[in-house]
Amino acid sequence: MTRAILTLNAGSSSLKLGLFDEELTALATAHVDRLAAPEASLKLKDAEGAAMPVPNLGPDDFATHTLALRSALSAFRNDLPGLEIIAIGHRIVHGGVDHAEPEPVTEVLLDHLERLSPFAPLHQPHNLAGVRASTEAFPGVPNVVCFDTAFHRGHPFVEDTYALPRHYYEKGLRRYGFHGLSYEYIDSVLAAEEPEVRAGRVVVAHLGSGASICAIRGGKSIASTMGFSTLSGLPMGSRAGELDAGVVLYLMDQEKMGAAEITELLFKRSGLLGMSGVSNDMRTLEASKDPHAREAIDYFCHRVAREIASLAAAMGGIDGLVFCGGIGENSALVRAEVCEALGWAGVEVDAEANATHARAISTGRVAVRVIPTNEELVIARAAKGALKL
Repeated sequence: MTRAILTLNAGSSSLKLGLFDEELTALATAHVDRLAAPEASLKLKDAEGAAMPVPNLGPDDFATHTLALRSALSAFRNDLPGLEIIAIGHRIVHGGVDHAEPEPVTEVLLDHLERLSPFAPLHQPHNLAGVRASTEAFPGVPNVVCFDTAFHRGHPFVEDTYALPRHYYEKGLRRYGFHGLSYEYIDSVLAAEEPEVRAGRVVVAHLGSGASICAIRGGKSIASTMGFSTLSGLPMGSRAGELDAGVVLYLMDQEKMGAAEITELLFKRSGLLGMSGVSNDMRTLEASKDPHAREAIDYFCHRVAREIASLAAAMGGIDGLVFCGGIGENSALVRAEVCEALGWAGVEVDAEANATHARAISTGRVAVRVIPTNEELVIARAAKGALKL
């Protein structure tokens, strides 16, 4: 018998699963891609990240979140006989103002989280679909939800508000910040392994298809580049990032674009993809000879360096800089260009250490680290802690 904690991260067309034992040791992961499409597929990896055999499954096995969950778990059971799921943890993008800690799932809580869907329409409904799929597939098994916004709920008012009439703030139009599970993990690594770095003013750059940066001091989020939505701040794979609100008014007035068209443009056709016309993937851009690809990389690095500087200002300086996320962990080029732009702040890196993706790459006053993030482990910890397993 293998007793395991299951973690779920449900998106609109994907489902990521993790299995952990009761000591929070990773057992396996699964990723369902292109959910509900004819090209739907499943990938399994063992605890070391090696590919595991996948049973013969067709598109019908991934038609819904519930079916995808059952199919992935059936595949797990082929390699982990006697698998028993004892708790399930979920990533929820938006917890709003009131949810700053992991919480056991109840119908009352789900109803409240459903009402937050207008704040994150491209994420929240799918996250909640994953919760409902797991409660349907595992009746009686306790579920816990973890919020990407929770890590940032202690922001000071000046980092929490927009300069709009006050009643909009009271209605929830404020800066929430996201990627909180990633930042929580990085902070836990620093606390355990480099407390002297954590004791200072740390900026963590979570750079991937979705990207943001967070200022952390004493384990607390001070400020974040993301605000009301996952669209704001840095340019991302296909999201525009920082944008003058007047551009949206122009698109509405002059281009006669409606909300759905603007949403499609800003979330899915902008960012690295829109600027380069080549790809939303940094690896592809770095390999491309297209000058527009290089311009997209330059803009991305410029914005990252500029936002790191702004977050350093929010803390009165910077003592540590951590890169994580797909780009942050794997692009030596991006790290080198960002750090070069921040040389005035004492950020200097060793070229060879950076090229080999070493953990510690700094030579200057500011400690620069490359730390792979692990949001699934944070979710598993929360499930174990909240349910007192």
